Amino acid sequence: MIDSRQDEKFEIKLPLFEGPFDLLLFFIERDELDIYDIPIATITNDFLDYLHQLEQMDVEVASEFILVAATLMRIKAKMLLPRPVLDEEGNEIDPREELVKHLLEYKKYKSVISTLTKMEAERLDREKRGNLSKEIRKLSESINVEAEMQDLDLYKMMKVFQKVLARYEFEKNKPVHRVVQYPYTIERQKAALMERLVYGKRLAFTDLIAEKPEKILVIFNFLSILELLQLKQVVIHLGEGFNNFWVERRDESKELAHDGES
Repeated sequence: MIDSRQDEKFEIKLPLFEGPFDLLLFFIERDELDIYDIPIATITNDFLDYLHQLEQMDVEVASEFILVAATLMRIKAKMLLPRPVLDEEGNEIDPREELVKHLLEYKKYKSVISTLTKMEAERLDREKRGNLSKEIRKLSESINVEAEMQDLDLYKMMKVFQKVLARYEFEKNKPVHRVVQYPYTIERQKAALMERLVYGKRLAFTDLIAEKPEKILVIFNFLSILELLQLKQVVIHLGEGFNNFWVERRDESKELAHDGES
């Protein structure tokens, strides 16, 4: 006998946040992170996972979420670079500085929203002209629908019809933002590179590009090499020109022997 419950589909409902900074603050408060020292890799993965789940639920992702996702990935790439950016005085510039500034400013304004909303509600109840529910009730009682229909003519109907058509065309041609999930991840590309890097053998970056010259794959491979370099699992040998370098697995045993001889 086949259990009919196997065909049931389960839906996962996620909270919808008002904006991307609201979502980032949620992750920071949830994981009790230091807002001045945000782990970009972790928070970027959480942010992208949330967007991908929204896409699976057929929820349209607003452009500001896509912009912040791109900003997080750009910051992550900058932090992987071995050469930090310096200011005019020679101090290292933290790529997260601008993001932290925006988050603090958003958090400051968000903290007073509830207070202002409560004050607005109280003021609406006090003001005679500001009590919207009473005004709407009075208007609905005084409106005579039959009298309005008597003043309706063909010209007015055509004007309304034109407005409806214009609104329909606007909604139909409104741009749609989609988040495309690529079949690559940095962790997967790191593992693939380490499998190919045999001790004592170099791998040219130009060979990686020639094997599959897909732009997004080249980016993922390059970021994977930067992470492996930061983790001290590989070394690179530079050549002349663009994209001309070789990657080699780091042999710790040789380095220890060399240090012992010296």
